[in-house]
Amino acid sequence: MTQWRKKTADEVYTAEEIEARLKADLPKWTFEDGWIRRKYKTSGWKATLMVVNTVGHLAEAAWHHPDMTVSYAFVNVKLMNHAAKGITEKDFQLAAKIEEVVMWQPGAAEGSALEGTPDDPRFKYLKYD
Repeated sequence: MTQWRKKTADEVYTAEEIEARLKADLPKWTFEDGWIRRKYKTSGWKATLMVVNTVGHLAEAAWHHPDMTVSYAFVNVKLMNHAAKGITEKDFQLAAKIEEVVMWQPGAAEGSALEGTPDDPRFKYLKYD
């Protein structure tokens, strides 16, 4: 298996390093056409807007901005460091934060007092993987 070493914020990873890192750390993300990508399926327009706003907030706070495709029931997020012309540590770190926040689900399993969104089609938010 190809290994990688952590690089500086603007140092570009090779395709082999990107694939290995995604497999190990971000298995729902893919590498295609020079971007790391993830499709989030939602329950509808309101949930889609919540995902877009969440990704927007995280990207603005990180000062590293993705490209997104938005439709009624999904959001595609694409990351690439335009200045470095490739995938850098910034992309991996922002992807990990997006994944952590968007896919977060409170509930009894994590010992939370927050019960989480009911498993009822009227209240569904994301289609969790």
